[in-house]
Amino acid sequence: MTILALDVMSGDLGAQECIPAALLALASDLELRLILVGQPEVIALELVKANPSEALKARFEVVPASEIIFMTDSPSEAIRHKKQSSMRIAIDLVHSGRASAVVSAGNTGALTAISHFVLRCLPQIERAPIMSAVPNVKGTTYILDLGANISATALQLEQFAVMGSIVARDLHGIAAPRVGLLNIGSEETKGSDLIQKAHTLLRSHTPNSRAPIHYYGFVEGHDIFSGLVDVVVTDGFTGNVALKTMEGLAGLIAGRLRSEFSLNLLTKLAGLIASPVLKRVSTSLDPRRFNGAVMLGLHGVVVKSHGSADRIALARAVSIAATAVRGQLVRHIDLAL
Repeated sequence: MTILALDVMSGDLGAQECIPAALLALASDLELRLILVGQPEVIALELVKANPSEALKARFEVVPASEIIFMTDSPSEAIRHKKQSSMRIAIDLVHSGRASAVVSAGNTGALTAISHFVLRCLPQIERAPIMSAVPNVKGTTYILDLGANISATALQLEQFAVMGSIVARDLHGIAAPRVGLLNIGSEETKGSDLIQKAHTLLRSHTPNSRAPIHYYGFVEGHDIFSGLVDVVVTDGFTGNVALKTMEGLAGLIAGRLRSEFSLNLLTKLAGLIASPVLKRVSTSLDPRRFNGAVMLGLHGVVVKSHGSADRIALARAVSIAATAVRGQLVRHIDLAL
C-alpha cells in the first residue's frame, strides 16, 4: 500500500478542490492511501459535500493542521513561524516515514525551502530542482528546473541533467533519454560562461559512465516542443518563465479560437463541423494531464501541483507522486550519483 500526504489547505482553491481530488485519486488507485493534512472542520465540511463511500473512507485519515502558508508568505517566514501549517506537517510526515510522499499546490518558494530544511538533499546533490512534463509534437518533453532554484551553477545544471535523465528512463520508460541544455542558440559559441561550463561538464558523460547522460547539446526554446530531445535542462528562473509563457500562450490561442468561432452564424457552423478535431486537440494539450512537478534529489518524494489546479489536475499530481514512490525514484537517483 502506498501512503501519501496531501496538503489540503494550500493553493488557490484549497480544500474545495483538494478533497474531491483526493477521492478521485483513491477511486482510481486501489493500492493508495492518503493522509489529508489541514483544518479538520474545513475537511469535514468538504467531505460532507462529497459524500464518499465507506470503502473510500477506510483509505484516508485526517491529520490536523492549524495554520496555512499563503502564496504571499516568504519562505523564511514559512519555516520560522508556521511550523503547524498543513504544508509543514505534510512534509514532516514524509520525514518521519509515516508517508512516502507529499503533494502540495502551495507556495513554491515555501515548499522548496521547507522540503530542503526538513528532508534535506541527498549527499551528492547541492540543490533540488522541480521537473515536469510539457507536450511536444511527438509526445512529451520533461523540463527542469521549473522554479525551485532561481539561479544554478554549472555543477548544479549537470546534476539536474543526471536526475532528469533518471526520471525519464526509470519512471517514464524512455530507454536512452536525450538531454538538451537550454540556450539562446544551438551554436557551440553561444551562451554565457556558466552555460559553456555546464556544456563542458555534460559532454564528459558517456553512456557507460556511472551517471549516464545521452547529451544532445544546446537546444533553443522552440525545441521544447519539437521532440528533438526528451529532457531540457535550465535554471529555475528561465524554466519558470518558459512554463508561464507556455500557459499564457495556450490560454491566448484557446480564447482566440472561441472568439473567432462565435463571431456569426457561419463561424458557429464552422466551429460545429470542426468540433471533433478541436476536442481531440484540446484533450491532448489539456494542462491538467501534465500537472504535478516532482522535486528531485531529496530524501523523500515531493510533488508540486499548480496553484490553481482543479480536482482533476490535483488527482493527476497525486498519481505522479504514487508512481515516483513505486518506482523508487529516490533510491535510483542516490545510486546514480
